[in-house]
Amino acid sequence: MNKLQTLFLFHLLITFSVLAQEKSQDLNENSQNIYTEARYHYYLKTILLFNEYLDTETGSFNTTEIRFLHPIANKAWNLRVDLPLVSTNTSSINKTGIGDIGFGISYIPYLKHENGGIAFRARIISNSAADPALGSGKWVVAPAVFYGKYLVLNKLLWITSLENQSSFAGSDNRNAINLTAFENYFMYIFGKNWVAADVAFRYNATNKGYPNNTFIEFGRKITKNDMAYIHPSIGFGGHKTYNYGIEVGMLILF
Repeated sequence: MNKLQTLFLFHLLITFSVLAQEKSQDLNENSQNIYTEARYHYYLKTILLFNEYLDTETGSFNTTEIRFLHPIANKAWNLRVDLPLVSTNTSSINKTGIGDIGFGISYIPYLKHENGGIAFRARIISNSAADPALGSGKWVVAPAVFYGKYLVLNKLLWITSLENQSSFAGSDNRNAINLTAFENYFMYIFGKNWVAADVAFRYNATNKGYPNNTFIEFGRKITKNDMAYIHPSIGFGGHKTYNYGIEVGMLILF
């Protein structure tokens, strides 16, 4: 159960919806907005395609996902939809199908180039998996708050976040979800490339475990509007949800 419920948590900072507030903000590559770097152009329409493989004690999980983000109102808001295709490969279960579809909305009340930015996000993860083995079996609400700031102007970006995931409906045969995640993400930009590192500390109140994880990431702009990345990760802590994983993705702006 816990391996399934956290399968969709590991993309938290990838999807930090940092939108520009000013309508007149220059959107080209020389823009001085704090979040115009690769993977932080979310005041534009965005499609993220990725595949993540996770190795666990009992087998493996593979998620192929398309994520769509669309700015609304004065572009300080954005909408997000997650459509996952999940495959399991364990000693007792081998299935492939649609996972739990997610919906979210983000708002940025404050964003300044030198002082950083604050964002809020709320997500609903539906109990929509095609098979119980491919989802948590619960409806989950996930509020989150983010703070980001350049530690070295235009070079080293730091984002910290706090999110709670709590189930409020779903199958009575599945464990309740109550998980809190505190993450710190560091991104260094050089030319058309970036390298990043992240560590996430999590507390699962249901099983009193600490399913933490950390990853490093390497990315590059391929064209003005297309970027690619790869990041390997490992899990650690009591009741960890996986041993190691690798994610490969493509970000398309339009």
